[in-house]
Amino acid sequence: MSKQTLQLHSTVFSIHSLAVDADIPAELLKLPLFFISKTHDELSIVCPSNFNIASLDSEPDWQALEVVGPLGFSLTGIMANISGVLAKANVSIFAISTYDTDFILVKKHTATLAISALKKDGYNVLVD
Repeated sequence: MSKQTLQLHSTVFSIHSLAVDADIPAELLKLPLFFISKTHDELSIVCPSNFNIASLDSEPDWQALEVVGPLGFSLTGIMANISGVLAKANVSIFAISTYDTDFILVKKHTATLAISALKKDGYNVLVD
């Protein structure tokens, strides 16, 4: 399998934990990039850190590496390969998938290390 190209977004994100029945702020839906996940037990929102959300807890200072897509559903191992490279470099991740692509969030202070490890492994990484 050929290595995918990744794009590092300059936006700094926060990961928020909300009550499962919390309202999603309408203004959030106007942002250019955000993620919402909900299960029976939790509601999580990932959005730019400069957007204020009244959350139960939050984890700030993440940057997103986007796998340049769209990716076909028949492709296998993309997230496993990327997360493996980053795990070997001791870089923690928060992974998100969409219909067309995958996003790997890394702490802002580890972004340079993540990019270096991915490039060393043959990935092309573009930076905003």
